[in-house]
Amino acid sequence: MATTGRNAPAQSATADREIVISRVIDAPRELVFEAFTEVRHLSQWWGPEGFSTTTRAFEFRVGGAWDFVMHGPDGTDYQEWITWSEIIPPERIALLHGESRDDPNAFESVITFASDGAGTRIEMRTLFPTKAQRDEVVEKYHAVEGGRQTLNNLAAYVAEILRKGGGN
Repeated sequence: MATTGRNAPAQSATADREIVISRVIDAPRELVFEAFTEVRHLSQWWGPEGFSTTTRAFEFRVGGAWDFVMHGPDGTDYQEWITWSEIIPPERIALLHGESRDDPNAFESVITFASDGAGTRIEMRTLFPTKAQRDEVVEKYHAVEGGRQTLNNLAAYVAEILRKGGGN
């Protein structure tokens, strides 16, 4: 680990604009990556507890987009748009996420998939343009808890695939 001063851990220059969420999922990396990158899977687990997702367009390739609506448990619809800037199967995905293609408040995320024994350590590292934007999504939209719930939904979904014998 990098250090500064007298053995104090170095803090990333972007740490105050980041959210980092990770967990180990008890499934092979290839299956977890597939569940994260195929629309037939994404619509089954994407989003926090109580949310559902309707996809309007999906093209998983660098430069491609996922245009979708997240439906909140209170009936609120959230317009969402993602474009992929890097895809390295089954290791890494980089993307830009906003409400639309031209959203000036869009944020960048990098999702990594690393083998961890028989499971997969998934990490979502999200970088916001400003600290204020990061703080707003944490406070107003409960982004950290929502991210944890989303990964929990992914874990439950792939566990069900494995239970049914559909895993790799």
